[in-house]
Amino acid sequence: MNLPALCIATRRIYTSTINNQVIRRSRLRVVDNSEIGRKAMLEGKPPYIFHIYNKVGVGYIGDRVLVAIKGEKKKGIIVGLKQYQKPKVPKFDTNNIVLIDDTGSPLGTRIHVPIPHILRTILKEKTHSKGADYTKLIAIASRFI
Repeated sequence: MNLPALCIATRRIYTSTINNQVIRRSRLRVVDNSEIGRKAMLEGKPPYIFHIYNKVGVGYIGDRVLVAIKGEKKKGIIVGLKQYQKPKVPKFDTNNIVLIDDTGSPLGTRIHVPIPHILRTILKEKTHSKGADYTKLIAIASRFI
């Protein structure tokens, strides 16, 4: 029994590389208890990324991003990703963000989800004496994975 050539030609297998980042227009879940983040999540309008502060243009855990939330621009730190991760970095069910101000201080006072332990070393490297101070974000996290 011969199959038509059309049937064989349409059966192609495509593979792509594994992504462990977020890109522009990716939707995120706010995991701190900031007022603006809580209202946006209750209304069902989660924030989305429209700028990533690095040269590559894709966001990984610990990267600073600019998000649009309830018609405003806010900065945030990515604390959890849905995509596959490097070894010993946990994979989350959602893409998570903690909102921060310009100095690096979190807008909320508590983080509701556990954050990866590797984030502690990533944020210590990014903290500068004259720049943003991310140690407060680590201090309000109650659980680490």
